[in-house]
Amino acid sequence: MAAEVVRGDPFDHVVFRGPRTSTRRLHVYLDGDGTPWLGGLPAGDPTPREHLVLTLMARDPGATIYVGRPCYHGMATAPRCAGELWTSHRYSEVVVASMAAALRRLLDAGGAEQVAWLGYSGGGVLAVLLAARIPETIAVVTVAANLDITAWAEARGALPLTGSLNPARQPPLGPDVYQRHYAGARDRIVPPAVVR
Repeated sequence: MAAEVVRGDPFDHVVFRGPRTSTRRLHVYLDGDGTPWLGGLPAGDPTPREHLVLTLMARDPGATIYVGRPCYHGMATAPRCAGELWTSHRYSEVVVASMAAALRRLLDAGGAEQVAWLGYSGGGVLAVLLAARIPETIAVVTVAANLDITAWAEARGALPLTGSLNPARQPPLGPDVYQRHYAGARDRIVPPAVVR
């Protein structure tokens, strides 16, 4: 995979491109929250330690791209980055808008006509939020995504994500967008009720 930095608005985003190209359909992969907290404080680098999403992307035979979140992948000390962007504001308007701007730049440069989102955990939350902003969206697939962040925080006994957008409170995606949301029956981190 080739890595590059793509400008969003106002953040930069690390992007990994798969080896296959297509002018028609692009699969966009979004990773989980990683390590937002460490020892009760915002982590110095929230980047996921495991490469599950990149591994899945490598198996995808289509044209693929991984869009990193603001301040992840070694950018936590960049201007405008602060711990709340990967803790309480991890799905905030500024995060979603910057990721949408970065993807818009990629789409305009590459010419894809259709976008299918694939998000794991918190990346699934972002996939649903971003899908509403990208008119080329044809599909959203999530795995273990906390799609109702209020119910998720309550179920976990965690602090509420006060600065974040809640997909469960947003207008539904259009009927022309294929959706599939996978949940594990014994998942204690993201129980099926939170996905439902």
